[in-house]
Amino acid sequence: MDKIIDKFPKGVLHALIAEKKFSLTRLQPSAEIGYFVQHYWIVRWDLRGQAPYSQVVIAHPNVNLVFEKGASGVFGVAKTTSSHLLKEQGWVFGIKFKPGGFYPFLKAPVSTLTGSVIGLEEVFGIDTARLETEILSQPDDATMLRLAEQFLTTHLPERDPNTALIADIVQMIQQDRTILRVEDVVRSSGMNKRTMQRMFDRYVGVSPKSVIQRYRLHEAAERMDQGTAGDWLDLSIALGYYDHSHFIRDFRSIVGVSPEEYRQYR
Repeated sequence: MDKIIDKFPKGVLHALIAEKKFSLTRLQPSAEIGYFVQHYWIVRWDLRGQAPYSQVVIAHPNVNLVFEKGASGVFGVAKTTSSHLLKEQGWVFGIKFKPGGFYPFLKAPVSTLTGSVIGLEEVFGIDTARLETEILSQPDDATMLRLAEQFLTTHLPERDPNTALIADIVQMIQQDRTILRVEDVVRSSGMNKRTMQRMFDRYVGVSPKSVIQRYRLHEAAERMDQGTAGDWLDLSIALGYYDHSHFIRDFRSIVGVSPEEYRQYR
């Protein structure tokens, strides 16, 4: 069982506070499952005697299959941020599919899931509560991982070559800081713009423009958390915005507060 050991991923807002509230473990899938799945993740918290904590995340362009007591399901890509209330003690086991990786299981446009949650019955034809109990009752990470791999292997679809193609394009958007507009993705990938938009609707669930915006705002929030953002003009230029007012509007529209309000939160 290979663990991915690093800091909290980008998108976890106010990460310096979050790391005091819960732990995050990420586990690698097997090679066969890894064609579809980015990683497994386990969140644990113990806030007994403390106030509940609401963790907000700028959603990544990934579908997640989440097992949590009484709240399990398949979670489509959130339209803006997603939040989770942590209280008392608990844990969650999740399966994060690669961008495009859930389409072969769903066999329908992933955009039909965007901003929504469905039960496992609707995709896999199995009882959500039964599998939830089976996985969450296990004593350790390795056993939960083994059961999740068995479940996915039983329901593994045929490989769709577009899954790997879309995952590569999304990874390029994430890693290449010079990609600031959809036209940049078109030029780098060689794919027709309209074709790309249709494929992102079908395989990812959100548009290429939305994916670019999310990753740039991930960068902005991380810099603010680390105290390296500088002034808004410098940050907006670094993120590829033509002016800082555009950046501020984007940040507020997704996160729900202005960058200044976000930076002042401690």
